Parts: sequence; structure tokens; C-alpha cells
Amino acid sequence: MTQNDPNGTPDVATENDANGALAAQLATAQAELAQLREDALRERADLENQRKRMARDIEMARKFANERLLGDLLPVIDSLEAGLAVPSDTAQHLREGMELTLKQLLKVANDNGLVEVDPAGQSFNPEHHQAMSMVDSAQHAPGQVVQVYQKGWLLNERLLRPALVVVAKHD
Repeated sequence: MTQNDPNGTPDVATENDANGALAAQLATAQAELAQLREDALRERADLENQRKRMARDIEMARKFANERLLGDLLPVIDSLEAGLAVPSDTAQHLREGMELTLKQLLKVANDNGLVEVDPAGQSFNPEHHQAMSMVDSAQHAPGQVVQVYQKGWLLNERLLRPALVVVAKHD
């Protein structure tokens, strides 16, 4: 709103000051808007770069997830190759070499979270054992594992394969 001079005509200086103030506010708002747009674009670009970096990291982790395990298996492979290179003079020497290699392999498996489930003589556990059959047994308590067909395995406390067992019957 403009002010009138005593004669009722608008005051031009006051109107120019008001227009100048509005123009300054508009310029400030436009500069702020431009800065916000630039910030939003920068944030969007940063998020996109982070997404691409995460996707690359996940792909690398997937690609090399078993690197440690395979590195630990190399001495087992070396032992098998060395054993095969030596002419075995007796079955006993061959057996000893196989036992040492199996021991080495089981250590690698254990170091990587693989644990054997051998329930012979234990109570049947349906979470870790799979009953293949049930038999009458005077020597075993009902529900006790009588025979193990195949050992089970846990990987970091999660069942990888159940043990296949024969269980004593309940009377």
C-alpha cells in the first residue's frame, strides 16, 4: 500500500522503497531456492554413489566369500598330492597318510565353523537327527540312538545335514 502526500497523490519514494525491498526478498528467495536445488542434487548424487559402492562391495564379498576356506584347504590338497606322488610300499602307509589328511581336513572344517554330529549312544534329537528306522534293543534305553548310518553336520550352530540314525523303540 502506498502512502499519499497531503494532496492525496501517492508518494513515489515510498513506493520505490517497497518495490526494492520486495525485489531484494525475491532475489534472496531465488538464491535460497537455487542453493536448495543444488544441495538436493548433490545429496542425490552422493546417495547414488553410495548405492553403487555398496553393490560393488556386496558383489566382491559374494565373489570372495569362500576365499579363506579355500586358502585353508590348500595344505590339504598339497598333502593329498604329496601322498599320491610317493609310491606306497604298504597299505598301512597309505592308510596313515589318509588318516593324517583327514585329520587336517577336519581341522580346516572345524576352524571354519563346521562341527560333526555323531550321536551314537545319545538320546534322539529330532532337531539334529533323522530316524531311518526303529529297532527293539535290550541294551539301549527307548529313544536312544543305536546306530549311525551317516554323521550330521552343523555350520556355525545351524544344521547343515542331519545325522541318519537308527533309534531304540519305546515299549
